[in-house]
Amino acid sequence: MLEALGQGLKNTLKKIAQAVFVNDRLIDELIRDIQRSLLYADVNVQLVFSLTTTIKERALKEKAPPGITHREHLIRIVYEELVALFGKERKGITLTPKKPFIIMLVGLFGSGKTTTIGKIGAYYFNRGYKIASVGLDVYRPAARKQLMMVSEKAHIDSFILESEKNPIKIWTHFAKEYPRYDILIVDTAGRDALNKDLITEIRTLRTTIQPDSVLLVISADIGQAAQSQAQAFHDACGVTGVIVTKLDGTAKGGGSLSACAATQAPIIFVGVGEKLEDIEVFNPEGFVGRLLGMGDLEALLEKTREAVAPGKAEELSERLMKGEFNFVDLYDQLQAMKKLGPLKKVVEMIPGMSSAHLPKEMLDVQEEHLQKWKFILDSCTKEELEDPELLGRERIERIAQGSGTSVAEVRALLKQYKQTKKIMKMMKGKNPEKIMKKFSGMKFKT
Repeated sequence: MLEALGQGLKNTLKKIAQAVFVNDRLIDELIRDIQRSLLYADVNVQLVFSLTTTIKERALKEKAPPGITHREHLIRIVYEELVALFGKERKGITLTPKKPFIIMLVGLFGSGKTTTIGKIGAYYFNRGYKIASVGLDVYRPAARKQLMMVSEKAHIDSFILESEKNPIKIWTHFAKEYPRYDILIVDTAGRDALNKDLITEIRTLRTTIQPDSVLLVISADIGQAAQSQAQAFHDACGVTGVIVTKLDGTAKGGGSLSACAATQAPIIFVGVGEKLEDIEVFNPEGFVGRLLGMGDLEALLEKTREAVAPGKAEELSERLMKGEFNFVDLYDQLQAMKKLGPLKKVVEMIPGMSSAHLPKEMLDVQEEHLQKWKFILDSCTKEELEDPELLGRERIERIAQGSGTSVAEVRALLKQYKQTKKIMKMMKGKNPEKIMKKFSGMKFKT
């Protein structure tokens, strides 16, 4: 996500960190580097020059607080001003006790509204809410069928009427069903452009439905045009927030993110992939942290909570503290890691790891290992999973044949298991807090 921008900004911070002195010449050079990176990422020219002017003024006038070097303070200024550029603080949606809480999605054709409904539905379903979608897009062919399929995949109910062409009638037809749900997500029709007909329809729907939140779905590939769209939709129907989709694609993305943040409608969610779980609450601090290689622990912890069931996590933690660990535990961990998403994205969220310059090829190999290890564990019997020490030559050969892998790959997994178990034995009975302090003090070699 926004790889070139992130790399450019990291290089800028590296110059600050390696500088012997912080002087006017260094600051001018840094300002040029930041401008170049942001303009390349399609951020609005006026926003870029406003940002860099503020950074330069602060860098020249402000004195570093006690205990912080001039270089560290300069890095802090860059971080704080970038956070302000992308919206200052995490907004999110504040759900009220009212049932149902209604979220209405609006946007143009091709922005990804229907897919986003599935993602939002899955996001709240995983947090224990009862959710349904309502299909009011009566113009796009197969729109309602697509909504039904996406809703099923997200484990949420859907209300659609294929034959009805009036969205108001569809909405009122299911009125008695709505109080059974915590959240309703309403899909509306899009257009090629924001025209008079679309504005009239959205206003009518808003008056009838009275949604608690109106979210504008915008594709990252429209760049700086996002600002005029966000402002126009906001003026037309009181948009309360924006969802930026397709940030995982080739779009530079900086334009849409900064442009939306410059309007009165904050960015609520960002779509970072094609899967249902590829949606994040937009947090400017975490987002900039990732860009600068500082990580985003909050997002990582949230993803981890989704990937590992609370009861399972506690059970595994107890077993690890007792020094118990088998293939079943390893299998559960692999399943959880798979839910977290690609290793490259996970590494970006870990403070210090982004600056470790791990080769892409290495991360790809690790992904490949995880997939093969999963096949190997699927080919093990229950007895073997519970007691991996049973794996002799004949069993290893059978598992390799059954999983479509080599004997060497099965042995590699067994070696990994034994190494992990050895670490668990060392941790047996020790205070988890002390162990975590040791890990937090580790330095990553670059």
